[in-house]
Amino acid sequence: MVEGAENGSGEDPVWMTSAMLKAYSHPLRRQILRLFARNEFLRAADIAAELGVPANGASFHLRTLADAGLIEEAPEKARDRRDRVWTARKGALNVGGPESPVVDEALTTSVVAGLAEDHQELVRRVLAWTPEYVTGRTAEVHAAFAQRTIRLTEAEFDAVMVRIHEVLSAADDAHDEKDPDGRFWQMDLIAADDTI
Repeated sequence: MVEGAENGSGEDPVWMTSAMLKAYSHPLRRQILRLFARNEFLRAADIAAELGVPANGASFHLRTLADAGLIEEAPEKARDRRDRVWTARKGALNVGGPESPVVDEALTTSVVAGLAEDHQELVRRVLAWTPEYVTGRTAEVHAAFAQRTIRLTEAEFDAVMVRIHEVLSAADDAHDEKDPDGRFWQMDLIAADDTI
């Protein structure tokens, strides 16, 4: 099971279409979707400023994400008729599986490779920060790394993953958006059994 969701909300997951997979395979578009996980509404100018890309390039990628059904316009948030404001679709996005086999294996492999690259970048950030914490130069917690090996059936593993997603959704829902100590945390969960 591979999920590529930035905006999971406890809703039933959506199986990604080929258009979604193609849009999601681009690293800048995945960065844009992560920005939407932090901000409910964004304009091309907001994305350009945050990611250091030209506004017209951000607009192009926003249109591609919209055409794929990953984001949609929010005209009620626009300042005028020329102002384009976007919001992300809600719910988890699943890449594929036995219930919904992928049509384009190469494209799906590209998406999963991109997700793995994003995960490796997160690991690099954690490794760069770790010496600050373990040596006592900072007491602020900015990351965590936990590793555990447990014996489960496939059904038990699936149930654990559902519970993890429920806990994360409940924590997200319970968070007070006005709390000044709130920070965004990227959480990558990865698991593999001993047969691969």
